[in-house]
Amino acid sequence: MSTEALAAAYATNNRINEYLIANLPDESWRAVPPGGKGRDIASIVAHIHNVRLMWLKSAGKTPKLPEKLEGDAFSKKDAIKALNESWQATDALLREAMSGDGRIKGFKPDVYAFLGYLFAHEGHHRGQIAMLARQTGHPLSKSAGFGMWEWGTR
Repeated sequence: MSTEALAAAYATNNRINEYLIANLPDESWRAVPPGGKGRDIASIVAHIHNVRLMWLKSAGKTPKLPEKLEGDAFSKKDAIKALNESWQATDALLREAMSGDGRIKGFKPDVYAFLGYLFAHEGHHRGQIAMLARQTGHPLSKSAGFGMWEWGTR
């Protein structure tokens, strides 16, 4: 599979993340999880972004890392902007590794497994976000729920 095809798939993954956030009811963004334990949706989104930053820092190839998402003050718009920045930096790292020795410093066995990890990690958290939105009484619309699976048009 080509570098371009894999990079395009990861770009779509990021657009799906952004689509999910944009389509979340505003009331769900900081809604307290059931039982008051665990991360709220905003914190899960921050975690996705911040894990990307952790890997970028570990790989040591990004001259200037995007800012972390922290605290309670960032909005959905801020989160989408941050995810786009961390996606761009991660995309550059992936492309360099795929056209080079195929490795990501600190991750084994190779860049292709790393890409699989990114898809799995972010997909896992998209599921958590959709579930939390429903559990807190602010579910995604049906069209948004199905829209996350429209990879061919996103």
